Amino acid sequence: MTASHVGAALLIAVLAFAFGVPLLHPADPVAQSLMQSLAPPSAENWLGHDHLGRSMTARLASALRLSLGLAAATLVTTAIIGVALGTLASWRGGWIDRGLTLLADSVVALPALLVVLIAGIILPNQPLAFWAGLSATLWIEIFRLTRATIRARLAAPAVAAARLLGFGPLYIFRVHLWPELAPVLRATFALTFAAVVMGIAALGFVSVGMRAPTPELGLMMVELLPYWREAPWALAQPVAATLITLLALTLVAGETRA
Repeated sequence: MTASHVGAALLIAVLAFAFGVPLLHPADPVAQSLMQSLAPPSAENWLGHDHLGRSMTARLASALRLSLGLAAATLVTTAIIGVALGTLASWRGGWIDRGLTLLADSVVALPALLVVLIAGIILPNQPLAFWAGLSATLWIEIFRLTRATIRARLAAPAVAAARLLGFGPLYIFRVHLWPELAPVLRATFALTFAAVVMGIAALGFVSVGMRAPTPELGLMMVELLPYWREAPWALAQPVAATLITLLALTLVAGETRA
């Protein structure tokens, strides 16, 4: 079994937990029951309860769905922007290429988390802020890889022949360019996905991300940190969920890049 297979298996397990729990354990992730405060895992509640008596099972699954959903939305957006602009820059060249390259160089100078923080101030406690801020900064690597790969591929005899025969840009991209581009971008897609998950958790951990009582991995760590002596198992859950997700994506990306 290769590293990518291990990563894929871990990712499938994370997805199964995140989306399977609402079917098997349909508890409200924000409902409080102080009588159950820091109650350990049991047959009724597999992962126990937090300091406010909320179901850790429901909250962890909800937090994973939030992080994975935002990461997927951000990845789709950055992939579309990066591939489209990278293809345009390499295909047209000239002032369009120079202008888009300058734009990319300007954006990359901005810290991604700072942009997300500003978006969070404008749209407080809104997942849209994470999506907008991260999408505005994480397309650069995809743009650069697309531009470099397609620029080299455009010089190939097959592409030159297709252009001379009058085939349109969409046909050339689908038949000649995308098969060369997809393997190059696959690892970048996985790492971008991981960067979004880590960024959301980091912002939540420093209390500038989602606000309580929204279940979010970083915010859950902050809420449970004062109780690490009484209930270390509770704090370990969002930490482990974050690490396993990042490990799975890193393994998939590393094997693909190799």
